[in-house]
This record gives sequence, C-alpha cells and structure tokens, in this order.
Amino acid sequence: VQNKKLYLATFAAVLGPLSFGFVLGYSSPVIPELRKINDPKLRLDSNQASWFGVKVTLGAAAGGILGGYLVDKVGRKLSLMLCSIPYVFGYIVIISAQNVWMLYFGRMLTGLASGITSLVVPMYISEVSHPKVRGMLGSCVQLMVVTGILGAYVAGITLKWHWLAVLCAFPSCIMLLFMSFMPETPRFLLNRNKRSEAIASLRFLRGPHADHEWECRQMEASVQEEGLNLSEFKNPSIYRPLLIGVALMFFQQVTGINAVMFYAETIFENADFKVIRVMASVVVGSIQVCFTAVAALIIDKTGRKVLLYISGIIMALSTALFGLYFKMVLPSRNNSSNPDVWFTLNSASPGTESSISWLAVVSLGLFVAGFALGWGPVPWLVISEIFPLKARGISSGVCVLTNWVMAFLVTKEFNDFIGILTSYGTFWLFSAFCCLNVTFTAFYIPETKGQTLEQIEAYYR
Repeated sequence: VQNKKLYLATFAAVLGPLSFGFVLGYSSPVIPELRKINDPKLRLDSNQASWFGVKVTLGAAAGGILGGYLVDKVGRKLSLMLCSIPYVFGYIVIISAQNVWMLYFGRMLTGLASGITSLVVPMYISEVSHPKVRGMLGSCVQLMVVTGILGAYVAGITLKWHWLAVLCAFPSCIMLLFMSFMPETPRFLLNRNKRSEAIASLRFLRGPHADHEWECRQMEASVQEEGLNLSEFKNPSIYRPLLIGVALMFFQQVTGINAVMFYAETIFENADFKVIRVMASVVVGSIQVCFTAVAALIIDKTGRKVLLYISGIIMALSTALFGLYFKMVLPSRNNSSNPDVWFTLNSASPGTESSISWLAVVSLGLFVAGFALGWGPVPWLVISEIFPLKARGISSGVCVLTNWVMAFLVTKEFNDFIGILTSYGTFWLFSAFCCLNVTFTAFYIPETKGQTLEQIEAYYR
C-alpha cells in the first residue's frame, strides 16, 4: 500500500545527506577565497588548503565508528536528530574562526556529522520502506548528497565563505525539526520488545488500511533479542555480508571519483574551455544530479547489479580515455619531474592540447555520469539491505569507516601516485580497478531487488 507519510519520513531523513553534500561542496568555492584572504591568520597555503579539503574525511571516519555505536544504542531516529548538533556547531566554529586550526576543527566536526549521517540515513530508509520502493527511496540518499554539493557550488558563486557556512547549516536544522515528528523504525522497536509502538510506526508508514499485524509478524520472525557477541562474526551469515559491504566501499573509492572531482576545475581550465573555473564545478555537479536521479527512478525495475555493471564499464572506458589524453598531451620529461597535477597540465605541449582538449572534458563527463548511475548510489543502498538486524549497527560502522579512510587516502595521495606512476599511469590504474569492480559485482553481490530485508537475511543464513 502506497502511503504519502512514508515519503514524508524519507524526505525528513534525506535532509541529512543534503547537509552532508553541502559539507563536501563547501571547500570547492571557499578554498580559493581563503587562499587570497587579507587576514594572515586565516590565509591558507597550498598544503593547508589540501588539509582543509580532506579533514572532512577524517571526521567522517570517526563518525562511522560513533554512528555504528549510536544507532544500536539510542535508535535510528534519535541518532539522526543528534547528528544535527555537530553540523551546526561545526559551522559556528568556522564562522567564528580566528586561525587555521579553528577552520580545521570546524571541518572535522561537520565531517563527524557527515559520517554519522552516511551510516544512519540509508539504514533508516531501508527499515521504513517496503520492497517495491526501497531501491528508489534508498537512492535518494546519494541524490541529496550530489544536490547538496551542487547547491554549495552554485551558492559559492555569489556568497562569501561566512555566509555560505550560514546557508550550509540550514538543512540540518530543518532535519532536526522534521525528524522529531517522524516514527522510529518498526524493526528497531521490535528489537527492543516494543511491539505496540512498532505497530503504531507501521500504521504511520503504511497508512490505516495495510495489514500491519502480518508485516509485524514477518519482521518478528527474524528479530533476535539477544545482543551480538564478537564470536558470532565467525558465522557466515554475519561475516559474508560484512566482507561484501567493506569490499563495496573499497571499490567505490578506488574508482578515483574523489581525485577526479578534486581536479575537475583544473581539467576544464587546461582543456581550453572558455568557462570560468567555478562553472566547471557546476557543470560536473549538474551531471551528477541528473544521472543519480535517473538511477533512483530505474533501480527498482533494473535491479542493483545491472546498474553496477553499466556504471563500472562506463567508468573503466572513461578513465582509460583520460589516461590516453594525458599520454598524448604531456611531454615525457615532465611526467616524473614534478608530481603536481597543476604543473604537469600547465607544462603540456600547447599544440597537442587544444586539438584534443575535448577528450579530457568528454572523459570527465562520462566518468561522472557513469559513477552517478551505479557506483555512487548503489553501494550505500546495498549495505543498508544486506546486514542482519542485530549486526546492522556495527557492520555499517565498519563499512563507513572503510569508505572514508579510502576517500582520504585516494585524495591525499593522488599527487604522489602521479609522481610515481605518471598521470596516464594513474588513470589507467583507476581504469583497471573499475574493471575489477565489474568482476566483483558478477561473482559476489546478491540481487536484492523486490526482496524484504528478512528474505535477504534468510538468504545469507
């Protein structure tokens, strides 16, 4: 039974990923501004600018651990409401910053909130949805993240960094307000022996005419009241989905998405495209939003695996083309002499560059579209579906930690990779990983389309 209140609960929850998108997008327009600011205490050099960008990933890794604990202790709803506090407080610290360390601290706090959000929201949505729309609603998480990134890029064109921080704090305040009227997930309530509250939650989410008793009995069949002991991780029904989840998060990051997004402006600028640098980010952000929306609309019809296949193949081809572009453009002497991407791009032979500059931009557009279609939204959706209820908090925490540690390593070490492997070698390495993604999908990822969470849990048993 379709019920509008389910969409309302989903909307309230995805304001969290919208905040998280604003956090990720905030650094792109703000770093150039802080590098030129008059105040010497707040002015960033290139190393500090890089740390300002990646501090979020460190905060988010910690948020993954904290979120895994919170979500099982206080529930999904309260965890979401609590994470709006570090969002707002982080922006207050950034706005009132007197030095670079305060900027870092503010970024760490917003990162911490982002880590909790990226764990709790997919879990909340998968537990309140019914199988027919769970894929679409679960994909809205990534859709709101990329919408937030685009929103920060667009707002950053006109707003100064102080006012942009004020704007970025808004979605989390609205989330706190809306979530206070939403129910806890029925599965969590049943796990706490609160059957009458679980029925009330189902009545809110499914409407008055659904068979709440029947759905409640289905859920109860798989709810184990006893806690989780570490010794139970020897059980294949717990460790197999955990390994699949960790591998999904690892493969999502080694596609090179964060490195490519980080250098998107530089690629546009050097490809001789007559767009201002800020517009490059907006173009890339718009492509992401469009294709993530397409994925959300078709995922319950096509299934999860099909989108991962298509996405992996598109990314493998586009990163291979990227490598080819760098191979043709960059004179060999510069490939190893200086690992800085800006340097190597700017020292490219001018004749070659303008004649094939379209190749870089087409590759970039293809790559971002490919990622948004599958490997962006699907891993987050799958990890919200495959874990058994009693291990859901701790397993999701491990996956989120993996994702953010990998995001940090790939973004921070990208320049070093280019120094060792050359630019084209690095992109061909990303391409090889994308091919590996497709193979991994074929052999290890279960198709969860149209199944209840209890059926998925039974499959692993």
